[in-house]
Amino acid sequence: MEISLEKKFENKIAEDLKIEPQDWMPDEYRKTLVRQISQHAHSEVVGMLPEANWLTRAPSLKRKIALLAKVQDEGGHGLYLYSAAETLGVSRDSMIEDLHSGKAKYSSIFNYPSLTWADMGAIGWLVDGAAIMNQVALCRTSYGPYARAMVRICKEESFHQRQGYQIMLTLSNGSTEQKEMAQDALNRWWWPALMMFGPKDSDSPNSEQSTRWRIKRLSNDELRQKFVDATVPQALFLGLTVPDKDLYWDENSKSYRFGEINWDEFWTVVKGDGPCNKDRIQTRIKAHENGEWVREAALAYAAKQHDRSSKMVG
Repeated sequence: MEISLEKKFENKIAEDLKIEPQDWMPDEYRKTLVRQISQHAHSEVVGMLPEANWLTRAPSLKRKIALLAKVQDEGGHGLYLYSAAETLGVSRDSMIEDLHSGKAKYSSIFNYPSLTWADMGAIGWLVDGAAIMNQVALCRTSYGPYARAMVRICKEESFHQRQGYQIMLTLSNGSTEQKEMAQDALNRWWWPALMMFGPKDSDSPNSEQSTRWRIKRLSNDELRQKFVDATVPQALFLGLTVPDKDLYWDENSKSYRFGEINWDEFWTVVKGDGPCNKDRIQTRIKAHENGEWVREAALAYAAKQHDRSSKMVG
């Protein structure tokens, strides 16, 4: 008896095999992947903006070079992810149009301002640290192109996280003013970093299905807990105070219990009313429009090379 396409798909998922672009997949699986991968790509590209804000004001040439390399890496991550999404039959132009129109979302954390140099440390340590917690699991996601893209991205994100922590370590061991700057950055980025993992599981409409299809390996709340347990000891080592009066070590569960996240703030930012939402989108639209001549030139060159190759073959 011939096995149905849907059954073949389910068997692959059950056997932990990768789904590839040429394989049959349910429409909802494809739709979920397009939403998640494109949102991830948008987050990488928009995430360049808070750091680019400090490229001209880095405290030394060494710091500037490292930050410039990091921003360049983030652009590359966006490229990998847009390419992975394109294997699902969606065009890059349509994804970018959805971003610019506000239809598509990106990580809420990039709608907060980077006010001091210490924010470059906090973003690397906390934001990239939270990203790694999620992305390491995505290296085993069920869709092949997405999983393979994540392998390289995670290697680079690990470097970014170390770079950020080193900035925080330097500041924490510096002058009183520098220590205060590091603490202030931690105060402002701690809660947005916890929000990065998305809404709590009970309020996440896509989490259960994504986990069943092994697009996600861990739930939002599981990832958030892993992040807190890994990061609090790092803050203690720095001599900084986590801005959560309800935080404590639970000996029974061998994990840190933390206070309630301000979910009203989370949904406000997600819906477009955060501190920098409008500025981020306007900056991206402007950059896209200013780069139009580059895209046109690249396409014209590619067409010319194609014509030349065709004539040589002919």
